[in-house]
Amino acid sequence: MKKLERMKIEQIYTGCLSQGAYYIESNGEVAIIDPLREVGPYITKAKTNNSKIKYIFETHFHADFVSGHVTLAEKTGAPIVFGPNANPSFAAHIATDGEVFELGTITITVLHTPGHTMESTSYLLKDETGKAHALFSGDTLFLGDVGRPDLAQKAAHMTQDELAGILYDSLRTKIMTLPDDVIVYPAHGAGSACGKNLSSDTVGTIGDQKATNYALRANMSRNEFIKEVTDGLLPPPAYFPMNVKLNKEGYENVEDIIKEAIAFDAKAFEIVANETDALILDVRNEDDFAKGHIPKSIFIGIDGSFAPWVGALILDIKQPLLLVTPLGREEETITRLARVGYDNTIGFLKGGFDSWKASGMEYDTVNSITAAELEPKIEDKINVFDVRKPGEYEAEHIVDVPSTPLDFLNEHLAEFPKEAPFFLHCAGGYRSMIASSILKARGYHNVNNVIGGFSAIKETGIKTTNYVCPSTLK
Repeated sequence: MKKLERMKIEQIYTGCLSQGAYYIESNGEVAIIDPLREVGPYITKAKTNNSKIKYIFETHFHADFVSGHVTLAEKTGAPIVFGPNANPSFAAHIATDGEVFELGTITITVLHTPGHTMESTSYLLKDETGKAHALFSGDTLFLGDVGRPDLAQKAAHMTQDELAGILYDSLRTKIMTLPDDVIVYPAHGAGSACGKNLSSDTVGTIGDQKATNYALRANMSRNEFIKEVTDGLLPPPAYFPMNVKLNKEGYENVEDIIKEAIAFDAKAFEIVANETDALILDVRNEDDFAKGHIPKSIFIGIDGSFAPWVGALILDIKQPLLLVTPLGREEETITRLARVGYDNTIGFLKGGFDSWKASGMEYDTVNSITAAELEPKIEDKINVFDVRKPGEYEAEHIVDVPSTPLDFLNEHLAEFPKEAPFFLHCAGGYRSMIASSILKARGYHNVNNVIGGFSAIKETGIKTTNYVCPSTLK
C-alpha cells in the first residue's frame, strides 16, 4: 500500500502586488488558490512533485490583478471554482456554501463570506483527521484589517455601508467562530490597495487576529464596524474595474502577449513612438533615468512597487506602450504589466537605453540634488513639494511644504511653477522620480529631484513638524 504523504501548503508571495497565491498538495493532488496570470510555475511545481492540479479556487473577482485561473484551467483541465453569486463568462463550478472538496487525504470547505464583494468566499482546509487547519481568507480577512467594502458597490447595487454590514456578518458568523489555532492565509499584505491597514506579516492565526485586528473586536457593534471600516478609504486605483472585467470575462494568454511584442532598434523605436499614441515607459533604476532618458518618457521603476503605480498613474488600461527596460528584463516587464491588465505592449527598445545614446538620438535628464544641498535653499523660500501619501505627510513633513501626493498628481498641476525651479521629494527617491518624469513630460522643465527623499532630509537641519504616530491619525 502506498504511504499517504502529509499535505504541503506553500504561499507564493509576489511583493510587487503584495499578493499571496497558494499551492496546496496532498497525496498527489494539488489545489491552486488565486493564481497569478503566468501559470507556468504552478504547472512545473506539480509536475516536479509527480502531482496533478485538481482544482483552481478563486476567492472572488480580483480588482488589483488579473488572475491566472482561465489559462491554468485551459492548460491543465482542472475546474475553476468560485463561491456563490459568481457569474463568470467562462465555464466554472459555482460552489454552494458549505460544499466540500476532497484533495488527497484532506478537504477544503467553502465558506461564503460576502462583503468585500458579494461572491467573496473563504476556503477552510481540514487535515486528514478532519481538524480545521487553515483558512484561505482572500480579501475578506487580512492580517490587521479586512477587505474594503467600496469596490463592488455598482455591481452589487449596494452602498459601501450596506456591503460593510454584510462583511460584519460574514466575519462574525463564519470566521470568528473558527478555532483560535486555525492558520490565516490572506490574499494580500501591506502595500495592497484592497485594504487600508494591512500588516506586513503574511501568515497569522484566527486567535491573533481576534486579539489584534481592529475590525474583529469582540465588543464591536455593527454600526461601529461600518464606521471604522469605511473611515479614511482612499479612492481605488482607476484600473480596478477593468481588472474585475478581465477576471470575470477572460483574457489573452500572457505568453501570446510576450510573443507579439517587437524589439525595435533606436530609429524604428523613434518612428513608432512618433506615429502612434504610445506612451514610452522607462522601467530602469531612478538614478539611471535621471542621468539620461528618452524625452517625454515616463519613469516607473521595475524594482519598486511597479504594478500598483502603473495602475494608479496610467489611467487607460488599453494604452499602447513602448518599453525601455534594463537589458534582459524585457519579458519580465511585459509579464508584470499583464499581471494588472496592461496588455497593449507594442514593443521595447532593443539594446536598452545605451543603444539610444549610441545612435546619437536626443535624450533628456532630471536634475537631482542632495538633501544637504536643499537645506540652504529652504531659507530662500524655494518651492518644495512632498509627493508621499497623505498619511505619511500627516505623520511628519517639512514645515510649510504642501502635500501633493503622487497618486493625485493631476489634481495639483496648477500648483507647480512653469518657470521657476522647484524641488520634489518622497520617502526615498523612487516616487519623486516618477513625479519628476510626469511633470517633465508635461513641460515642467525646472523640476529637481531630492536624492534620498525625506529619509535624507531628516538627517539635515531642515525644520520638520513633530512626528505623529499614524495609528493616532483619524
